Amino acid sequence: MDTSQYTKTQLVLLVILRVLIGWYFLYEGLSKVFAPNWSAYGYLMDSKGIFASLFTAIAENPTLLSIANFANIYGLILIGLSLILGLFANVGQIGAIFFLALYYLSHPPLINATYILPAEGSYLWVDKNLIMMSALLVLMVFPNSVCIGLDRFLKKIAQKHNVHNGRQY
Repeated sequence: MDTSQYTKTQLVLLVILRVLIGWYFLYEGLSKVFAPNWSAYGYLMDSKGIFASLFTAIAENPTLLSIANFANIYGLILIGLSLILGLFANVGQIGAIFFLALYYLSHPPLINATYILPAEGSYLWVDKNLIMMSALLVLMVFPNSVCIGLDRFLKKIAQKHNVHNGRQY
């Protein structure tokens, strides 16, 4: 996609969306780092839907739970930094969609599904995870980190390298 065809308003709004989602992920990860004894155990045990047995099995296995805790905390932080900085933003967006899909599948907004933690609202099929996944898909279709983000510098380095080696893109 040719990002030079964006208006300034479009570009600014896309960057704001990317940074806000990045902040959400970064803060979620950091809050878990600083929460004493945080674990995904309760969240996984509270799973509903067709994959509930998988999430429960992860919670009941100490090794898998440890891996899930580590991946959750540091995955959230890395995704957040990626989106805020616009560094490897496409990878960050794919990672974010993956995490959100897991959260959605673990706690789907279904009729008569009740969870230990209270919901932020009343949902049926559509919740913040699904909305954020959709917003991330929009960001993938309308990339902006090559205009405003560290990916811009990586693109320039790659272009210089390709021109230097006799290839022009």
